[in-house]
Amino acid sequence: MDLFAGPGGLDVAAEKLGVATVGVEWDPAACTTRRAAGLATEEGDVRRFGPAYFPDADVLAGGPPCQTFTVAGGGAGRRALDDVLGFVKRMVAREDREEIAKDLAKLEDERTGLVLEPLRWALEAIDDRDAPYRAIVLEQVPAVLPVWEAYAEALKEEGYSVDCGLLRTEAYGVPQTRKRAVLIARRGTEAVALPDATHRTYRKGIPRDVGDKDLQPWRTMADVLDRTSPFLVISNYGTGGDPKARGRRASSEPSATVTGKISRNRVVSLDGAELERFTPSEAGRLQTFPADYPWAGKDVGQQIGNAVPPRLAMHILSAAFGWGAPTEEALLSLERWKSEEPNEATVGSVEAEARV
Repeated sequence: MDLFAGPGGLDVAAEKLGVATVGVEWDPAACTTRRAAGLATEEGDVRRFGPAYFPDADVLAGGPPCQTFTVAGGGAGRRALDDVLGFVKRMVAREDREEIAKDLAKLEDERTGLVLEPLRWALEAIDDRDAPYRAIVLEQVPAVLPVWEAYAEALKEEGYSVDCGLLRTEAYGVPQTRKRAVLIARRGTEAVALPDATHRTYRKGIPRDVGDKDLQPWRTMADVLDRTSPFLVISNYGTGGDPKARGRRASSEPSATVTGKISRNRVVSLDGAELERFTPSEAGRLQTFPADYPWAGKDVGQQIGNAVPPRLAMHILSAAFGWGAPTEEALLSLERWKSEEPNEATVGSVEAEARV
């Protein structure tokens, strides 16, 4: 059960692992892409639904909207952080839901309260459906980590083993530098842990073959794009330093964080000549979506920038389910959307019984 499902980043990973998915998403454009990809979709506001609407789902996942928490946004969520943490305590204490909803409506930006929806769903599954989710997977921008830490304490009280922290996408083979706050929880006392890194983290000016010899080199834009010659990307992404030198990455490096404005990024040759900007397929590949993923609807760049990188999602889901690292076959299956059906080898030694 994928809340705030977007165009399907987490669902792509789950489906490739042989796990059936259904997503709730209120953005019509993202829903258009999801339907083109054949992903089960309920278009609407997650606040209008709950576990009872999807009785067969026994895994909960979600990446609530980040606009009020991200550095690039207005900051309403960061300003309301103490209030949000207070709401977590009130929800776990089982205060009246209508009273909590009234107080949430008083927040400066209503989107801030959406970060609490996965907790509502988790608690309702325990209290009303009497069928707790077997696993929970959440991701957001780094500023939300304190909320996930509060979730962790709450979920432990409800009978889950939990781990949360910050993950770097390039440490899992995504050709892009991007930090995400991630929480995974599994019902029961068996310990759960965030996935181990498989690749070295990117450090500007440090060659990719330098570092921990047990880890693979970070992947580059050139590794996943079919451009015939080296190039530079000029995005102006980031803060500090000389604005004229900011946001420049060579094709021999990972991409900077892919945002909803990726279509504005200039792509130039090493001698400065303007080249074709990234197509939706190329932008999607920097996020590790399949090359043939059927992007559709409006604001495709925004859809791509908002999405969870499927390769990272595959590592996170595998850890949440206790499967260990995904196999190379499973990871390679992300290169194409319409390909061979997943089999036992793609999910390791554990049957794919969970539903996301």
